[in-house]
Amino acid sequence: MNSPPPQHHAVSISPPGLESQQLQSREEEDREEESHRLLPSSASPSSEAALVKSGGNCDGVAGDDEEAAYDSREKILIEDFELDSPTCSTVPPFSFKKLWLFTGPGFLMSIAFLDPGNLEGDLQAGAIAGYSLLWLLMWATAMGLLIQLLSARIGVATGRHLAELCREEYPFWAGIVLWIMAELALIGADIQEVIGSAIAIQILSRGLLPLWAGVLITASDCFVFLLLENYGVRKLEAVFAVLISTMALSFAWMFADAKPNKTELLIGLLIPKLSSRTIRQAVGVVGCVIMPHNVFLHSALVQSRQVDPKKKGQVQEAINYYSIECTAALLVSFMINLFVTAVFAKGFYGTKQANSIGLVNAGQYLEEKYGGGFFPILYIWGIGLLAAGQSSTITGTYAGQFIMGGFLNLRLKKSLRALITRSCAIIPTIIVALVFNKSESSLDVLNEWLNVLQSVQIPFALIPLLTLVSKEQVMGVFKIGPTLQRAAWTVAALVIVINGYLLFHFFLSEVDGFLFGLFVSVWTAAYVAFVVYLISHSNNEIWDWLSRFVPNRFASSGN
Repeated sequence: MNSPPPQHHAVSISPPGLESQQLQSREEEDREEESHRLLPSSASPSSEAALVKSGGNCDGVAGDDEEAAYDSREKILIEDFELDSPTCSTVPPFSFKKLWLFTGPGFLMSIAFLDPGNLEGDLQAGAIAGYSLLWLLMWATAMGLLIQLLSARIGVATGRHLAELCREEYPFWAGIVLWIMAELALIGADIQEVIGSAIAIQILSRGLLPLWAGVLITASDCFVFLLLENYGVRKLEAVFAVLISTMALSFAWMFADAKPNKTELLIGLLIPKLSSRTIRQAVGVVGCVIMPHNVFLHSALVQSRQVDPKKKGQVQEAINYYSIECTAALLVSFMINLFVTAVFAKGFYGTKQANSIGLVNAGQYLEEKYGGGFFPILYIWGIGLLAAGQSSTITGTYAGQFIMGGFLNLRLKKSLRALITRSCAIIPTIIVALVFNKSESSLDVLNEWLNVLQSVQIPFALIPLLTLVSKEQVMGVFKIGPTLQRAAWTVAALVIVINGYLLFHFFLSEVDGFLFGLFVSVWTAAYVAFVVYLISHSNNEIWDWLSRFVPNRFASSGN
């Protein structure tokens, strides 16, 4: 912002209070210089296009009229980064100290791999398929790692997060559709997470608190999040480290108590096996890995460190450290998911309860199977589930801020934006808790519908990400090469096809009646058309191949 010019005092005339006036003038000038140091100056209209490409001003900070993930004063300064050096093009040697400074965003992102929806998929896979799907869990996590590495790469290289880049890349109408889809996916995930926390509270209170009361308690995490955010990024990351550690300890304790068969576990990890009886659980394992809102979230979280997108050395170094940190975070999440799957495989595979077990009654079944002991396994499960639910709802609030602010370019206070985001999810969640809190089966039906809601949103996060990370105009020298493009599009296609199978199977069993069938058919046609439009906009090898099978009139829309 331009401040008014400082007042100049004449020196030739010397009134009685000259010294005090000069002192006051000097103080005003000092305050003005301080404000210029703290606030980025306004960009001139002629330089706006260049600033958009570089992510804001010369320091990678968005202009005053642009929404930014983090203000410059909120970002963590990386030591020995030579931020003032005009030529920072070489990558220094590896440093554990720097790795520690970059550690945080990946672990916040990994929460989405540990939310209550994922835990339910794990326990059902273990109870119905035993150890046979552990190999798929491992490779699905590897696919999720690739997508999250690309999300981090685009955030570091551009200085902007995915929602902001989508707003600039696509026409207004397409951007609005993408925003609505992202919000729907976020609301669906939030309902699962909040209800998972409410179930944990119900378990730990021995049923004294009903589900709706647990929902209200969980809703208060928004205010906890706002409180934590005021203390800085590192304090917030430390709280999530405690929550992840709580989950790891809880489920590792359960794993040690259950004593799964180590040989069968190792065979399940190393030898692929899939049968028609377990196909639905296999689809669920893969479908839970890619969370649409998490793709948007990670591209924003990496901007919490002060990295100048104009300096190639800084960008490459940040990408290297984030890759190590993200890999370690997802390794931890994989181990936690493995613990849960193995516990339920040991206890319930091949039993009559296997097909009826779910998130609601899992604690009860665990107590019946493994008994009380020094510390009842029911409470261990409840503590782990509560940590998973609370952490994932807070990251959901975080993701909602970035999604709304990026797509709509809102310049709202973070507290107001967080309240709006939380209200969008909590109000439908309370309604859902009251309507579906009649039986365990009704909550299972709700969970299936929510999985469908999130599955249909996956292309609207993956396709824009892969389109943008492959563009030299957006990424510069950090765009991904042809080999990585093919690998990423293959992973995206696999995830989309697998979730498409889930949707097809679900609608075959649920669609009943002519009008409902007609509505689903029309909606599916519009859905497929928009997905094809997004792929056509990418102008890559995938579209070149698909364009052979679509009319030339539609193929030209990608230009």
